[in-house]
Amino acid sequence: MVATLSKFRTGTPAASFYREASEALRSGANARNVHVRCAHPQVVNGKAYKSENGRGDGRPATPEARREQLRDPPPSSERQSRGPPLSEAEKEELRSEMSTLSKRVQEFAGRWDPTCEDAVDVVFASRYGQQPLPKYAISENELGKDAAYQVIADHLQMDGKPRLNLASFVTTWMEPECDKLLTEAFNKNLADLDEYPASAELEKRCVNIIARLFNAPLEENEMARGTSTIGSSEAIMLAGLAMKRRWQNRRKAAGKSIDKPNMVVGSNTHVAVEKFARYFDVDTKVINVDSDGWVMRPEDAVGACDENTIGIFAIVGTTYTGHFEDIKGMNDLLEDKNRETGWNVPIHVDGASGSFVAAFAHPELAVDFRLPWVKSINVSGHKYGLTYPGVGWAIWRTRDDLPEDLLFHVNYLGSEQATYTLNFSKGSGGVVAQYYQFIRLGHKGFKKIMDNCIANCRYLTERIEQLGAFEIISSAADIPATPLVAFRVKDPSRFNEYDFAKNLRRHGWIVPAYSLPPTGDGPTCTALRVVVREDFSRGLADWLVQDMQTLLEELNGLPSKTAMRAAKQIENMALNESDTLQISKDAVLEAHKKEGRMKDEDTDGDGRRVEKKGSHVVNKENPIC
Repeated sequence: MVATLSKFRTGTPAASFYREASEALRSGANARNVHVRCAHPQVVNGKAYKSENGRGDGRPATPEARREQLRDPPPSSERQSRGPPLSEAEKEELRSEMSTLSKRVQEFAGRWDPTCEDAVDVVFASRYGQQPLPKYAISENELGKDAAYQVIADHLQMDGKPRLNLASFVTTWMEPECDKLLTEAFNKNLADLDEYPASAELEKRCVNIIARLFNAPLEENEMARGTSTIGSSEAIMLAGLAMKRRWQNRRKAAGKSIDKPNMVVGSNTHVAVEKFARYFDVDTKVINVDSDGWVMRPEDAVGACDENTIGIFAIVGTTYTGHFEDIKGMNDLLEDKNRETGWNVPIHVDGASGSFVAAFAHPELAVDFRLPWVKSINVSGHKYGLTYPGVGWAIWRTRDDLPEDLLFHVNYLGSEQATYTLNFSKGSGGVVAQYYQFIRLGHKGFKKIMDNCIANCRYLTERIEQLGAFEIISSAADIPATPLVAFRVKDPSRFNEYDFAKNLRRHGWIVPAYSLPPTGDGPTCTALRVVVREDFSRGLADWLVQDMQTLLEELNGLPSKTAMRAAKQIENMALNESDTLQISKDAVLEAHKKEGRMKDEDTDGDGRRVEKKGSHVVNKENPIC
């Protein structure tokens, strides 16, 4: 039977179906003649409903005829019947569907509450229904796929535009071919090596490509030690755990306590490092950064080490200013320190934002495994590895630098496999995308993109300087750094960095204002930052600077904050004096009344004395006080 209940869900004129089905049962007509007449009769669950005659839903073929039928539908007795009358089985099926439909209508009427505040309204009610969806509980019934899509798509309209989010280091554009590969890999669990060996092989290839890119001391056919992660935060946790376990093993072998591990970090460290310290019970020795370069001085970092130090966390590409720390300086000082003490304190390089930039744009810099005390490096594939969010990498110098007792061997997915991650299941899309970028771009392609980012950063820096309102704190135009521009307001008398960032959002740009790390030399200052990614062109840079210029003209037209504070103080003083004067008037008035010298009718509303002469009231100009 064509007219089944399953074809008449939310948005279908169920009442018409119910009425015409009743007529069909009474007249014995063929069920195939049951039409539905409504504002959108051809749409059922977002798809065109095709009847057996192939024309749609049994309606007249021309718009004029359809409109005529809607205005004056023929009575059921005049409708022509096609085929034999309904059989008893068909009648029973139709009765069952009518009964079920009736129950659903009654349930819907009982649930409908148009005043419910804790619900999501379905905007396209004429097509999809009028029942609100609960926000924080699962709905009782299903929703059509088109309606579900539209509700969520409408909600996400309130997000900002990723391309205009200049706060983020994360990649916001990839080639369509890579998008297609990602879609095809979404349903593959990378943890299941036995079921998806091809995806696992791509992960192994990426680990070895990155290890060799970072100059790990590997033989020609030697496999590198490393793993993919959800991002650099997980990679930092894994690298920190490996450092802590190596320290514990050394201390146990020497018969010493393992109660108080610590690590040396700069005040510019990422919050992921602080999370590791808190989650895994490691004390932090925080070194204030140099106010000139916003990085740790090597002598301060190495000088803070002791026998309980599991390692130094150094940064290639700080989140605040993009600077590369002096990894070689730290390595050279540690060489002497470790030789003298036997502590063997290692270095972990947090290269989330900068290690790919350094490898391709500044290969002469020794910030990787060329330095013997650098034992591990983390890097984000979804930053300057040019993939979408969801993939990072943890790489160790040698296989011995990742203790074997941290690895887990499982076989419940079909074969024996080793795993070293904080989570287990994860999609293979990030790994597939990373491998695509490696083979698609090669070394030359990556270098071109990094050089272009730095050139655009230089161009943007010059344009911002020309505005005359900002002081450049850091830029990849001047030094080896992650491609970004950090700057601050020269004259904060009318507006500060937070004011500027907030107002710039009105133009669609997301440029963060944030506190710079403590230096120990004075109060912390505030900065603005623009990250230059692959998809940030010079055209976008021009648009940004143009909007910044417009905003500067608006903000400079405002009174200075000093003048506004003075005006506020004067206003408050005036209000206080007015209140004091009124209180004095009220007190004198009350005293006169108590002494019997004046009655309520002897004063007006402002406390002025009045005299009555005949039918006239004379108001004296001088108030009683």
